[in-house]
Amino acid sequence: MRVVVQRVTNASVEVQSKCKAKIGNGLLVLVGIEESDTLDDAVWLARKIVNLRIFNDSEGIMNLSVKDIDGEVLVVSQFTLHALTKKGNRPSYIRAAKPELAIPLYEAFQNEIAKELGKQIQSGVFGAHMQVMLINDGPVTIIIDTKAKE
Repeated sequence: MRVVVQRVTNASVEVQSKCKAKIGNGLLVLVGIEESDTLDDAVWLARKIVNLRIFNDSEGIMNLSVKDIDGEVLVVSQFTLHALTKKGNRPSYIRAAKPELAIPLYEAFQNEIAKELGKQIQSGVFGAHMQVMLINDGPVTIIIDTKAKE
């Protein structure tokens, strides 16, 4: 699984020109799932994200997590995170998981974030054409890939 985590002051997602979800202060998480991903990857990644210390404390140091600040989380599926661009100019998405695998992992990932956070989270619509709006705070943007656990 590969994610782009963005610290935001607000974010929203629209599907067919209708607001599907929106959050205030917290994290926008774009998530891509590939064929080799497992439930263990989803659980590890969710826990990592909820505990990332990327929010400022009273000293202005990034020392607090989204959980610490009682922030919100918006998760949006994005298969293009697994684009292969080595050959030519047209990306290949062959590594992106098919819906039969991706949807259950996407849902498990969301459920694990909600469990770790202790509250509901917001999400886009898997496989839909979406418009995502955000105000990136900082800007703070972090990429995490479960294939490169550190």
